[in-house]
Amino acid sequence: MKVILWILRVAIGLLFIFSGVVKANDPLGLTYKMNEFFEVWGMSFMLNYSLSLSVLMIAFEITCGVAMIVGNVFRLYVTLLLLLNIFFTFLTGYALYSGKIKECGCFGDCIKISNTATFYKDVALTAGVLFLFIFRYRVFPLFNKSAINAIIVGLAAAFAFGAQWWVLHHLPVHDCLPYKVGNNVLEKMKPAPDAKEAVFATTFVYEKNGVKQEFTAENYPWKDESWKFVSSNSVEISPATGQPEIHDFVLTDDKGVDRTEDILTTKGPVYIWFLREPESAHKDNMDVLRSLIDKAKEMKIPFYVACSASRDICKTYQEAWNMKDVPFLTLDLTASKTAIRTNPGLMQLKDGVVTGKWSYLDYPKSLQL
Repeated sequence: MKVILWILRVAIGLLFIFSGVVKANDPLGLTYKMNEFFEVWGMSFMLNYSLSLSVLMIAFEITCGVAMIVGNVFRLYVTLLLLLNIFFTFLTGYALYSGKIKECGCFGDCIKISNTATFYKDVALTAGVLFLFIFRYRVFPLFNKSAINAIIVGLAAAFAFGAQWWVLHHLPVHDCLPYKVGNNVLEKMKPAPDAKEAVFATTFVYEKNGVKQEFTAENYPWKDESWKFVSSNSVEISPATGQPEIHDFVLTDDKGVDRTEDILTTKGPVYIWFLREPESAHKDNMDVLRSLIDKAKEMKIPFYVACSASRDICKTYQEAWNMKDVPFLTLDLTASKTAIRTNPGLMQLKDGVVTGKWSYLDYPKSLQL
């Protein structure tokens, strides 16, 4: 029994550490996934707290994983972990059986697994944690001195919060999104040669003389007016494959003209400053950014601002920040969030390929040619 408990606590601890570290690379990814759940459930009031909840949940995963192995205050942590796993199992089950959430984001954007695999993984994990909970009195700390165990767990918590603070103010250490350095944005907007659309089976419920009956698209009684339509339901038979990774990247100028292809096919370097939400954008290093704009203008290198707000708001900030000489283009908010995680952030393209990305704290001192 002792060996089984050791193997189980180490395996579960390592899995939670791994899951937390992967998500700590990009806490905003989990934040946006939480927002998706909140919107589906009609809990829009929770959107303001999703980032804080994301950071806390990731930190708890890492800290709890370390505590499971070290055995510090084991009875407390295994109880909390059991409750968390039950909650995760509910979430992944909801995503799987409701069909309203495409991906639950168990391991962030870097490691994507299906909702089915995620749900059964959580069921197995909950069973393992429940086993440890039942035999929690047989688990002992790794070190005899409780202070050493507490220090190790404390360092894990410090790492979890510190790592997330860093990536939230800079950029993810490992970029797993379609706009990562090395990707051709225009190519990512095209479907694969063998792309297939998703296939759905739709059933229709009609009522006649108080009796309801299901029909398919082939045999529903569209000619018989005595049948009254009640409802319909569509179930995905096979998912879409080979679809574009980028499908909402559209840069529009102040006249409503789509400039996307012109910009992405420009030869040589192009700079785009992503301004997600102007009113809450960080204004650090604006002098460095201004010098880059002036240098780009001097060298005839295109420099644009992709602003995810109304044209009036974009124009207001364009004037307030003395950027009348820089073209302001509008861009969908979701596309901006995916393109670069900080608000604002700078991207360099060369022949449509992403060659550099910088947060507002890391603007380059000179143009990277």
